Amino acid sequence: MFAKIKDIFAKRNKDLRKRILFTLVSLAIFIIGTNVRIPGTKGVTNDLGFLELLNVIGGGALKNSSIFALGVMPYISASIVIQLLQMDIIPYFSDLAKEGYAGRRKLNRITRYVGIIVALFQGIALAIGLLGTGANTIEYIRIGVILTAGTAFLLWLGDQVSQKGIGNGLSLIIMAGIIVSIPYMMVEAFKTFVLGNGNLFIGIISFLVYVAIYLAIVVGVVFISESERRIPIQYANKTTSSYGAKQTYIPFKVNAANVIPVIFASAIITIPQVIARFITNEGYIKFVNNYMNYNTPIGLTIYLLLIVIFSYVYTILQFKPEEISKNLQQNGGYIPGVRPGVETKKYITKVLLRITTFGTLFLVVIAALPILFQNYSNVNNTNISIGGTGLLIVVGVALETYKQVDSVLEQKEYKGRF
Repeated sequence: MFAKIKDIFAKRNKDLRKRILFTLVSLAIFIIGTNVRIPGTKGVTNDLGFLELLNVIGGGALKNSSIFALGVMPYISASIVIQLLQMDIIPYFSDLAKEGYAGRRKLNRITRYVGIIVALFQGIALAIGLLGTGANTIEYIRIGVILTAGTAFLLWLGDQVSQKGIGNGLSLIIMAGIIVSIPYMMVEAFKTFVLGNGNLFIGIISFLVYVAIYLAIVVGVVFISESERRIPIQYANKTTSSYGAKQTYIPFKVNAANVIPVIFASAIITIPQVIARFITNEGYIKFVNNYMNYNTPIGLTIYLLLIVIFSYVYTILQFKPEEISKNLQQNGGYIPGVRPGVETKKYITKVLLRITTFGTLFLVVIAALPILFQNYSNVNNTNISIGGTGLLIVVGVALETYKQVDSVLEQKEYKGRF
């Protein structure tokens, strides 16, 4: 690790240092923007409830009523929908996905347009939430347009980071928003456990235990994120020596769906709660508070069940066992001990379902931890959390960025030898 950091500052890696510096400056612009408040609004002082995930991903921009309050979540929502539509749901999107680079460019453009439209609707809804129902329509539209412009700027900034910086720009923006809240959370934890405790010794021990659990969760997230099941593949009339003695295999991630099931489940739970804020039907509001609020036992159970369902559905739709089986058969490939065709499809499906079970259980634990911690611990500070989807995002993005930096360093070292 330290050797890699030393390599970054080597004379031959000047271009890499420029890319890293550009990335850091861009992320700093984002962090500054999260504190720029929309004119005519005030910061949110009460509990955000189901919008807390959006606030965490945005680096506290929602509580600050910032111009970046929506963050890049509208684009993420649009990209998930477009990605699902590519899975043989709408032929046009499926055809674009098969057209290679040109098709991906069109899909990316469509996703951005849909993301901007989603941002406008979400911006107006958020404006109503910030101002209440007493403001005029023009004011709602004004704030909606400002929030949409903030999202559009972040999409542009993310593109600049991807092209001129290092790593995936949008992912890094999300990661930066989450990371910026961690020091504040640790300070709040120290105040609560140590300064707010009558017994100093017990307070210090409690704080150290809290930090240790947090670090243990990070290690667990890294382990699960990097874990995969490798299915060996052989090709007819070819031996492993034909490939430089390297075994060919199909890798299946244990948590292939990543945080997408959590985002889907959060969206489903959120919709009834949003509707409840705009209607005055007491029966409906009572139903939502009892059954669609994950701070209640029934609501939490429904939320976790949705995560489980979306994990299995998304993983199967993403990998398409039948398509993998056909591609192997067409290229003369087969899984040792498994017949090509239907048997291969069944075997791949069986493996996917097994490893997805572990990935899904992990997601359920990660999603439930912060909720259980808030509801059943003696900690009354809502700014203190443990685990959660944010950690999963941070670790995933950090690992991918590290791999990209490592790849660039290896290329430079390889070129330097010749």
